[in-house]
Amino acid sequence: MFTQAIMSNGGFNKTMKNSGIYVSLDIGTTSIKVVVAEYVKDQMNIIGVGNEISKGLSRGVIVDIDETVESIRSAVSQAERKANIQISNVIVGIPSNQISIEPCHGMYAVASENKEITDKDVQNVFAAAKVRSVPPEREIISVIPEEFIVDGFDGIRDPRGMIGVRLELYASMITGPKTIIHNIKRCVEKAGLQIEDMVVQPLAISSVAMNKGERDFGTILIDMGGGQTSASVMHDDQLKFSFVDPEGGDLVTKDISIILNTTLENAERVKREYGYAISEDTSDEEFFPVETIGKEEPVKVDEKYLAEIIEARFVQIFENIKRALDKVEARDLPGGIVLTGGAAALPGVVDLAKEIFEINVKLYIPEQMGMRNPIYATSIGLIKYAAGLDDIYRVAKGKVQATGKVIPLQSKVAKQPAIIEEPVYENETYADEDHYEESLVGKLKRWFNNLFE
Repeated sequence: MFTQAIMSNGGFNKTMKNSGIYVSLDIGTTSIKVVVAEYVKDQMNIIGVGNEISKGLSRGVIVDIDETVESIRSAVSQAERKANIQISNVIVGIPSNQISIEPCHGMYAVASENKEITDKDVQNVFAAAKVRSVPPEREIISVIPEEFIVDGFDGIRDPRGMIGVRLELYASMITGPKTIIHNIKRCVEKAGLQIEDMVVQPLAISSVAMNKGERDFGTILIDMGGGQTSASVMHDDQLKFSFVDPEGGDLVTKDISIILNTTLENAERVKREYGYAISEDTSDEEFFPVETIGKEEPVKVDEKYLAEIIEARFVQIFENIKRALDKVEARDLPGGIVLTGGAAALPGVVDLAKEIFEINVKLYIPEQMGMRNPIYATSIGLIKYAAGLDDIYRVAKGKVQATGKVIPLQSKVAKQPAIIEEPVYENETYADEDHYEESLVGKLKRWFNNLFE
């Protein structure tokens, strides 16, 4: 007996969810997560989760395909055991590194004699919208429809069954670096999986971390991962702006390791157990032991000292993002900031962000049982985004019938022209990144050089 996983692949967001089983794959710098969920009567039920330490990635980009494949296989295996299914198709998150969004337009003459618009006509008008010059180093990730126009009548969501001579489509085309996309595809395929759909991560996260009003009126999303921090702006229910800062929670750990002369493993443990992002809210009279290189006995470190190390890096990250957001006046939007990602879970980060950005900031944590950690925001978002998409995009991709399948291990069924978007800025290039990193560490060392004196 087979369980059919109905995987919709884009289109207009609706409140009605497509029932079925969905599997998301989040390839992160720190960890690789696989989540299996079942939608029944508009309700998401998590039935399996796999979480494996990520190998082969650096700052959100795959640098070793074989190591990444092994991590993916391990995460998939964990999820399969817990969900009691065999996973074959996945919805994959695409990082926002150097993505761009451009308006596109397609026009097609309806082919049938009776002029009734069919699935084939929809596919052809999507194909026409893609006929444009795309640089050889970039690849189309998806084309998101905004509206159809039939013989001049605009604002149409689904033209199938209508009578018309000319069919037009206004849409947004999302492209990304071909190297990044190819490496992701290659890793997924070598892991024995098929890609059911690719979704840009900010779109996925915003579908769960923001409500419809926040996406319409304008809200900033900051995703704080281990390898990098991305800031995105949603407005008019569309992704308008994206910026990537090549710093994340891993650099906080690295700072602690360098300043305290301890291993990365110890630094990560200290950060999780004693870390706080605002130094003035901590005490210099509360101590904890740290095993240091070259010392036989653990060294006592006060909480305030640790917080100063952590705060310095987070301030730098937020200041970089603030400058990028101010270029497009994003802080004037009424929705404020939604923080998510593993690094955002550190105590004090939300309050520090409020101080620096001077607008409302809230932390998004998934509400599903067993998933109440910001690290799962992308995984949950990928599933909700795919489940909430209209049938029209699946038709456009030639998938009129769902193709995703899972095999139970124990035989159990488990208008006006479209608004032209603001240009999406690529992540800024730091001309001397090594110096940029070392300068902060050098400052920290000078600030705290008397620790062992």
